[in-house]
Amino acid sequence: MDWQKGETSSNVEVDSGGGGGPRFGGGRRMGLGGLLILAILGWVFFKNPMALLDQGGGQPVATAPNAQPAQVDPQQKLFVEKILGSTEKTWGDIFTSMGHTYTDPKLDLFSGGVNTACGEASTAVGPFYCPGDHKIYLDLDFFQELQNRFHASGDFARAYVIAHEVGHHVQQQLGIFAKVQQLQRQCAQMDGADGLSVRQELQADCFAGVWANRSQQRLQWLQPGDVESALNAASQIGDDTLQREA
Repeated sequence: MDWQKGETSSNVEVDSGGGGGPRFGGGRRMGLGGLLILAILGWVFFKNPMALLDQGGGQPVATAPNAQPAQVDPQQKLFVEKILGSTEKTWGDIFTSMGHTYTDPKLDLFSGGVNTACGEASTAVGPFYCPGDHKIYLDLDFFQELQNRFHASGDFARAYVIAHEVGHHVQQQLGIFAKVQQLQRQCAQMDGADGLSVRQELQADCFAGVWANRSQQRLQWLQPGDVESALNAASQIGDDTLQREA
């Protein structure tokens, strides 16, 4: 993946450490268990995100973190900035074409643990999005774990992780989070194969596929083997694995 072709975002922040808030319970964490199939479907069939408002999500749980200042390699930070920038371009264009305004999310790079508007979270939960502060949270050690532990390497696999979390931000922008909370108060099913949690994760996968389609059309930055590496990542890791170890 020739990721340096991407637009550069100015919304990537490096966390200085801290903590002391309530435990994490209001965000959406990475759902690679969606197997990227809906992401690919979104890519191939060019799904209209505004047509997916009837899907929802749930709440993850994490252990309290041991927050510390993040030590970020400049090249890794640039990679995140390029991928996030490409999502900003993609979703900005889509929202504009539909008469809406897209507000870019912030992305916080942290190490060990982090305090968010959704509470405290540790690295163990994986990357996640907090609708309370409109931020994506990512410990870059997760990328190393993808490669070393799960044998899921490749820049496109890492880019998908970011695009999936941006997909949750798109859900927030479209009012899907509010709708899910309303359904939750009405005792709608949140867990299980047919629950809103799974639907929200799959929808974020599909939104990641929309990004993959649009960014590839614009930048022509994917190379042979990139899609396969992302599919391998999806087959190696899932929500249940990260939740058991959180």
